[in-house]
Amino acid sequence: MSARPERAADHLGAGRRVYRVVHRTEYVYDDEVTSSYGRAYLTPRDVPGQWTRQARIEVTPDPDLVTEADDFFGNVSAYVEVHTPHERLTVTATSEVVVDRTVPDLASIASWTWERARDTVPDWPASDRADPAAPVDPVAARGFLLPSPRAGFVDGVPTFAALAFTPGRPVGDAVRDLVTRIHDDFAYRPGVTSVTTPLVDVLRRREGVCQDFAHLAVAALRWVGLPARYVSGYLETQPPPGKPKLQGADASHAWASVLLPELGWVDVDPTNDRLVDDDYVVTAWGRDYTDVPPLKGVIFTESKKSTLKVAVDVIRLQDPTPPS
Repeated sequence: MSARPERAADHLGAGRRVYRVVHRTEYVYDDEVTSSYGRAYLTPRDVPGQWTRQARIEVTPDPDLVTEADDFFGNVSAYVEVHTPHERLTVTATSEVVVDRTVPDLASIASWTWERARDTVPDWPASDRADPAAPVDPVAARGFLLPSPRAGFVDGVPTFAALAFTPGRPVGDAVRDLVTRIHDDFAYRPGVTSVTTPLVDVLRRREGVCQDFAHLAVAALRWVGLPARYVSGYLETQPPPGKPKLQGADASHAWASVLLPELGWVDVDPTNDRLVDDDYVVTAWGRDYTDVPPLKGVIFTESKKSTLKVAVDVIRLQDPTPPS
């Protein structure tokens, strides 16, 4: 088991929320696995408006090695080795996260056209609206302008981006329109795509899931010259009125983040056509899904078949330590 010490978040406001996130992944094989090597991105980040108060990762069978480090993008990455022969591997990540996120006002940067933002990125003037706790690294920002394996400049991306980014349009309006267009023009259909589905196929079929829509948003934003990153995490969901919330019914989620003048990094969710608020928990970010999958690895086995089960619970808690 890997565990992080409990941390306080007393600087957050009275409107904060506390979530317990439980992410359980189970692999079942039809033959014995002699060794398993895995890397997990399951521990939420500490970012402005969000603190991970405590977190642990439990592995069954007992792991021979668990180490934790920050990756290139500053995400918490856990490395796991299991050398006990097994036909079932379970990884359970449990976190307690405090969220008190300020949703930016895109109308506040109406004086910035997207062309002006593009041509000066990321050398924008400072503003009282910018978050001093989240300074922009110009080198890192430029890295998020480049195409990546799952968010490339494939056929269809320039045309789709141009629908929102019309000449002279305020950059906030264009970003918001892009998010809405993805939501309205693409059908959310679990199972029709996988983590390896090319973006060009998503554009052709006009359907997919959150990671597909996040990749499209990221690719379109980069195409027009705005730094954009892929964000993985969780979204609190509510059951229908009068119905109990089912355990394991939540899922991991993905969205996009774009760097905007005066506001800094702004997270947008094209799957749900909204800006990211206190309903969301940020786990990791990178160029695209390939940088931050929840769990990946290599096994040694004669197994020909395997099954994967993932269950996620995002539970809002009563805060035991409200701010004074």
